[in-house]
Amino acid sequence: MRADPHAVRGARTLNEKVRSSFDDAVREIPDGATILLGGFGPGTPWNLIAALYRQGATGLTLVCNSASGGSAAQGRDDLIAHSTLITAGRVRKVIASFTAATHPSRPSPLEEMSASGAIEAELTPQGTLAERIRAGGAGIPAFYTPTGVGTEMAEGKEQRTFNGRADLLEEAITADYAFVRAWKADTFGNLIFRRAQRNYNPIMAMAARTTIAEIEEPLLAEGEIDPDQVHTSGIFVHSLIVIPAPPEGILHVLPGMPQLASIPPGRVGQ
Repeated sequence: MRADPHAVRGARTLNEKVRSSFDDAVREIPDGATILLGGFGPGTPWNLIAALYRQGATGLTLVCNSASGGSAAQGRDDLIAHSTLITAGRVRKVIASFTAATHPSRPSPLEEMSASGAIEAELTPQGTLAERIRAGGAGIPAFYTPTGVGTEMAEGKEQRTFNGRADLLEEAITADYAFVRAWKADTFGNLIFRRAQRNYNPIMAMAARTTIAEIEEPLLAEGEIDPDQVHTSGIFVHSLIVIPAPPEGILHVLPGMPQLASIPPGRVGQ
C-alpha cells in the first residue's frame, strides 16, 4: 500500500517525537508496509533496520539504493542489513538500483529468490529512483525521462516523444514509512545531514506518511539550529531516536572494520 502524499501527516507533540528506543519506534509497523530505506553507504539507518528485523513484520516492500545494504554490509555477519530481511523471507518486493551481486558467479539471495518467484524485484536506474521518490514527496504523480529508452527497462511503460527525443513515463514512489539517518536534529525534528547522507534521506523523508529518524549527535533544543542550515524540516519527521554508543547502538560502519564510536582520520563512516 502506498501513502497519499497529499494526506494530512500524523502529527505528534514535541515529547512524542522523541522515542525511548528503536524497538519502540518501529513497534506499530504492520505486515505489508512499504518502507523507504535511506542511505548511500553513509546515512544508512542500520539501527532502525535491526529493530525492524526484531519486530517481525513481514510481506514488506523495501525501496532502497542497494538491496544488499551496500559495500559496508558485505561479509558482515554482525550487521543486520537489507539482505538480512530478504533472506529471512520477510520481504515480498524490492525496488532498488542495485539488485544483483557485483560478481555474476556469486548471485545474491535476492537474485536467487527472484528467479524462483519467491520475491519480486524491480530494477530502477539510480537517477530515476531518486526522482521517483522526490516526485512522490512533491505530490507529482509521474514524469517523463529518456533513461531506459530502447532497453528492457522500457517494457510495459508509456513512451512519448518531446522535442524529437523519446521519453518513458515513470510513476512516483511514496511509502508508509521512511527510515532515515541524520547527523544532527533538534527536538522538533529539523534535520541536518552530513556528506553522502543527503543522497536519499531528505527526499525519502518527504515521500513517506511516517518518517522515523535515527540521529548521530545528541538532540538540540528547538531553535538551536539556524533555519538556513536545516536540510529537512521537522514537519516531515514523526519520530526521533538518538543512536547510543556501541555496542548498544550502531554509530559508524566501515567496510571490513568493527562498529565504531568515532571515525578514523581520513575515513568516511556509514
